[in-house]
Amino acid sequence: QVQLVESGGGLVQAGGSLRLSCAASGHTFSSYAMGWFRQAPGKEREFVAAINWSGTSTAYTDSVKGRFTISRDNAKNTVYLQMNSLKPEDTAVYYCAASGRRWVASTRMADFGSWGQGTQVTVSS
Repeated sequence: QVQLVESGGGLVQAGGSLRLSCAASGHTFSSYAMGWFRQAPGKEREFVAAINWSGTSTAYTDSVKGRFTISRDNAKNTVYLQMNSLKPEDTAVYYCAASGRRWVASTRMADFGSWGQGTQVTVSS
């Protein structure tokens, strides 16, 4: 099973940017599609973005389209989430996850079997 460690979270003002990183180890990174999910206080965890193993297919939730970009570097075993034009409603713990359905940029949480510990993103108004 792949191990995942997120980094890059923090406090930013509305309109600012952050880049999250997720480093994978323990298994062949290119065997997995990758995703980012988030969970705000008092809310359920929700899908944010996903990318297939080769980076040729991506998916985003509607609220982040045009602002967030998911990418991956298989040589560095890392997936990224570039977040621009951040809004207070983007405040959440962001989780990286790996899916064995590597050909698909899945939006379904059930497809992701390995999860990181999460990184906090706080956007102030």
